[in-house]
Amino acid sequence: MSTIARVAATLMDGKALAAEIRADVAREVAELGHVGLATVLVGDDPASQVYISLKQKAAAEAGIDARDVRLSEGSTEDEVLALVRELNHDVEVDGILVQLPLPGQIDEARVTGAVAPAKDVDGIHPVNAGYLYLGAPLHVPATPAGCMELLTAYGVDPTGKHAVVLGRSEIVGRPAAMLLLQANATVTMCHSKTADLAAEVRRADIVVAAVGVPGIVTADMVKPGAAVLDVGLTRTDEGIRGDVAAEVADVAGHLTPMPGGTGPMTIALLLRSAVKAARFRRGLLAYPSL
Repeated sequence: MSTIARVAATLMDGKALAAEIRADVAREVAELGHVGLATVLVGDDPASQVYISLKQKAAAEAGIDARDVRLSEGSTEDEVLALVRELNHDVEVDGILVQLPLPGQIDEARVTGAVAPAKDVDGIHPVNAGYLYLGAPLHVPATPAGCMELLTAYGVDPTGKHAVVLGRSEIVGRPAAMLLLQANATVTMCHSKTADLAAEVRRADIVVAAVGVPGIVTADMVKPGAAVLDVGLTRTDEGIRGDVAAEVADVAGHLTPMPGGTGPMTIALLLRSAVKAARFRRGLLAYPSL
C-alpha cells in the first residue's frame, strides 16, 4: 500500500497563460508597425516541420511578418551560413530562428554562432548565453523562460527553494538552472551520470524535467507539494508522453500538463523574443555593443 501523501496538484495551464502573452505580443507588434521573424528549416525532418508550422502560424496570428525559409536536406554548411549572413543583414528581419537539429553534415554550433546575437531569438548564441550566465539576460531560450513565467503566474517563488533540473542541454537544462539561480533558488543539475537520480529529485521543491525519457519522474521521486514542470516531450505509439508520470499529479503541489503546459509557453515566449529583437533593431532597447 502506497504511503505517498496525496496532494492533488494544481495544474499550471500553459495554454491559457500563453494566450495572454500572445495577445500582449500582438498589441506590441501593432504599436511597432512591423516585426519580422525568419525561421530556417534545413531538411525534411517531420518533427521539425511540425514545430516550424506551429511557430509560423502563431507568429502570423500575432501580426508578425513570418518568413518561412527552407533548404534541402543535402544543403552544405557553407550554403546555410550564407543564408544566415543574408538574414543578418536584411533590415526587414528582426529575429532569426534556425530550427534544430540540422542534418549531420552541418556543424550546428557554427550555424547558431553565425546568427547576429541581437537577432538570436532562440537565445543560444554564445554571447546571449554569456549574458545569461552573468545575470544580465538579453535573449533567453524560450522554454526555460516559459517555465519561469509559469512559476510566477502560479505564485511559486523560487527564493530559498531547492530546485532540481533534469537535463543539461544548452536550450533548456542549463539556461533553466541559470534562471532559477538568478531567482534565488538553490539549484542542482542532474543528468545521465547522476549517481542517484531519485534521491536528488526527492529533495526538490521545484523540478524541471527535460531529458526526453517518458515517465522518468515517478510519484515516489517527488516531494509532496513540489512544483513540477514537464518539458520532455516524446512521441510514442501511445501518443505524446512527457518526462513526468501521470501519477505525479497525486503528489505534486503544482504540475504542468502534457500537452498544454510548457509547450504553448515556448511558442509564446519565442514571439515575445521576436518583439524584443525588433526593439533592439530600432534602438528602443539597447543591445550591448560587441
